[in-house]
Amino acid sequence: MKKLEKNWLEWIVFAISLILVLFTLGYIVYDGATLGETPPNIELQLSQPQPQGDRFIIPVTAKNLGDATAETVQIEVTLNSGGKEAETSQFEIAFLPRYSTRRGWVIFQTDPRTVEQIQARVLGFEKP
Repeated sequence: MKKLEKNWLEWIVFAISLILVLFTLGYIVYDGATLGETPPNIELQLSQPQPQGDRFIIPVTAKNLGDATAETVQIEVTLNSGGKEAETSQFEIAFLPRYSTRRGWVIFQTDPRTVEQIQARVLGFEKP
């Protein structure tokens, strides 16, 4: 019975595959060993309001600067005018992994460009 020899292309594919698998495994071990334990730290950033028909939308960017994932992140944006609360809108982000960014939009009937202050805050989140 004749033994089949591998040609140079098979050896190159094998070497590249082995390097990729070892690199991936090494990264996973390194990431797990250096993972901190800080809870989710969610930072919110509001973009410019945009008219949409008879309503106005405000894009909201949520960044998780912590080491843990946040689940069911509840975000509230409030329009304040003349010391009184003009209008409030909320939305929810299902998952906000560590060091990631998600975008959402809130919708208002009041023109946000006419109010004194737009305030955004995180109401709460869960640990998955």
